[in-house]
Amino acid sequence: MAEKPRYRALFLGAGPQMHCGVGQFTRLLQQTIEKIEPGASTALTLTQTDGRIAETWRAVGSADSVVCNFPIVAWKRVILRPLLALLFARLRRRKVVLIQHEWAGLNGIRRLTYIPALWLANTIVMFSPLVRRELADDPIMRGMVRKCVLAPLPPNIAAPADTADSMLLQRLVAARGDGQLVIGHFGSIYPGKQPNGLLEIGAILKQRGLRPLIVYVGSFIRGVENIEQKFHVRVAELGLKSDVIVSGYVASDLEVFGLLSEIDVFCYSLDEGLSARRSSILACVQSGRPLIVTGPALPDEFDHHPRFKELIDRGAILLVPRDADSAAYADQIVASLKRPTTQVPFDFEGWWTDVANAVRAQL
Repeated sequence: MAEKPRYRALFLGAGPQMHCGVGQFTRLLQQTIEKIEPGASTALTLTQTDGRIAETWRAVGSADSVVCNFPIVAWKRVILRPLLALLFARLRRRKVVLIQHEWAGLNGIRRLTYIPALWLANTIVMFSPLVRRELADDPIMRGMVRKCVLAPLPPNIAAPADTADSMLLQRLVAARGDGQLVIGHFGSIYPGKQPNGLLEIGAILKQRGLRPLIVYVGSFIRGVENIEQKFHVRVAELGLKSDVIVSGYVASDLEVFGLLSEIDVFCYSLDEGLSARRSSILACVQSGRPLIVTGPALPDEFDHHPRFKELIDRGAILLVPRDADSAAYADQIVASLKRPTTQVPFDFEGWWTDVANAVRAQL
């Protein structure tokens, strides 16, 4: 007689060495589920050296469900091991719960590597109706929509009580003291976030004599689009070489929020509009600074996420019409500086309890 599985869920991850938002999400999700239901889960580390075939087979057999949050680790280096774990799960009659953050915005080659995972999944957890619609619009994958459920996305990081000093922080303090307008953009830099859109807005503000300093708190995601090279070319074309800072990877939350606290206003010009999967937006809002972003593409984008919707309703997030040009964003930035700081109470544990319960319901 087969031994009864010891855990409700096996989480696939890359361990603490996975320094990215997806890795952080996986760890926090498992930790929260463990708080709600101690002993309910375990984890399997999959890297280039961790996660041998026999180990993976045994680990999959120890749980009722396998939870996979892509990418496990740098997707070009570790592709087959998570897919093998999901295949083992189906062979051993375990449930596969796939967490899928985006679809149409993925690099095309990367998206191809995810297709087998969606086929193998019993349930696909998504955080945005827009991403679900993107999957429905994909002629190859539209049948997968029947597996999709929506869950409320929480922020990956919480504002700490204290912050850490840094050379960049001192530079921002000096810039604000000198009367410069510090405009922020937080999170990984990649095409889906349209980072060049903020450059266009900054150029307009500079023409108006407002002396903007545009600060990207994050680093470029390496891919086939040459995004970093194109970004710097555009910076030069707009005459913004001395007005743009890219921090690179910032390891400490204390340092991150130190930088965010010295931003005057955050701004995101997004082709797809604001969606409920944008956790970087939730980090920025915790600073209490104005945040300006393109309005959502779908009227029901936040119906499943009342906490996110409340931030919009209370004015912590200011929406710009989807057909607005760069000048309209510049106008909104100037107007937002006249508003009082909006410090919204942020129940970090409550946000994570919401998503943990949503995922637990699928195990």
